[in-house]
Amino acid sequence: MRKQCYLICAFFIFVIFSSCAFQAKQPTSLELLSTIENAFVDIADQSKPAIVGIFVRHSDRRLNRWGSGFFFREDGYILTNDHIVHGGQRFEVKLLDGSIIDAKLVGTDVNTDVAVLKVEGNKEYPILPLANSEKVRVGQFAIAIGNPFQLDYTVTTGVVSGKSRNVLGGTPIIRYQSFIQTDAWINTGSSGGPLLNIYGEVIGINALIRKVENTPAPAMAGAGFAIPSNLASVIGEQLISNGKIIRGYLGISMREVAQGIRVERVLLGTPADKAGLQWRDIIYEYNGKKVKDTLQFQMLIAASPVGKESVIKVLRRGQQRTLRTTIVEMPPEMAGLPFEDDSVSWNTLGLAVRQLEKGDAQRYAYLSDEDRGVIVERVKVDAPGFNAKIPRGALITAINDEQVSDVQSLEALLQTHKELKELILDIKSSHGTEKLTVQLQK
Repeated sequence: MRKQCYLICAFFIFVIFSSCAFQAKQPTSLELLSTIENAFVDIADQSKPAIVGIFVRHSDRRLNRWGSGFFFREDGYILTNDHIVHGGQRFEVKLLDGSIIDAKLVGTDVNTDVAVLKVEGNKEYPILPLANSEKVRVGQFAIAIGNPFQLDYTVTTGVVSGKSRNVLGGTPIIRYQSFIQTDAWINTGSSGGPLLNIYGEVIGINALIRKVENTPAPAMAGAGFAIPSNLASVIGEQLISNGKIIRGYLGISMREVAQGIRVERVLLGTPADKAGLQWRDIIYEYNGKKVKDTLQFQMLIAASPVGKESVIKVLRRGQQRTLRTTIVEMPPEMAGLPFEDDSVSWNTLGLAVRQLEKGDAQRYAYLSDEDRGVIVERVKVDAPGFNAKIPRGALITAINDEQVSDVQSLEALLQTHKELKELILDIKSSHGTEKLTVQLQK
């Protein structure tokens, strides 16, 4: 596994001995280059068994597409890009030996462009270890492997050209980006494949390449970008646990200034509004952490437990102020999630609900593993649920004192009581446990 490391070390040993006067024979330039070349070859050979080609089938054949991915868990879980699998209906994975097997989609996250596939089987799959992307250095070697143009296991090499790049904009979807930039060429179809260091460890998932016609800056033309392995690992494991990512939401637009983050806009009814944040406030600390840039602050908010109080320190007209707010779950439209609902709960209450899932107790501070009910994912403006002030993220546990255990029981109770003028819902939210009266529209 570490043969290439020994070869790289051998290179430096040669250099050290070359400075010694008693060294009988110094390596030639060709020998040194051959050592480096062999190291790259070994990295590619040892990594290929864990790298896969991905074929995504759609109902419309014109939308079928290829991409790349790699095993990061021995039980058959594959990391790839959301933009490869998004909207797909059937997924096939091609292994190194040429065999093609079916895979199922575990989950995707459009905000980070990370997705997870799973192949079944009673075997351990070869994996690529994930490096700590925080320790990646600009200038270090980078090796990209993927399946561009359906050409299996294409290898390109280069260096890490930059870190913490943010290259996408002009969309209502909140993006969480801190791309690793590389000049190792990432071709069409290489997306989803690994970007490796000299130890054969994944430092990022190849995501996109910025072409000449897409940028006014010639220096950026042809630059490749990879999702850092630390971010990909966190998102991947959450998708495996929950099937989706639950993110916190504050409700401001902002920009960076010398002292921290300046509030440009506060959306009405959001946690920021309720906390008393104002236009031109400068946020310099969040839950004890200094805030320096918008990406860092977005990620801190996104990772905040829903329903738990957070402390924000701001400068307002030169004076320090401490504000407290309760973070809520990010609205689906800002998370890039499609919304279609023709359920009884949506048509009757204006509430879109889902099953209580494993991991919710860790993400929502007011829930426990013993809770039962359904989670409110969306509230329709001016509908009965909205007028009753039922918040997003609330847990509905009963209707008219009859227990709600899942979505089916909720729908059945609403059908049973459809002739009533009002319903009393037991809910649990960041406001505590309470009964709310919902006046039905007739």
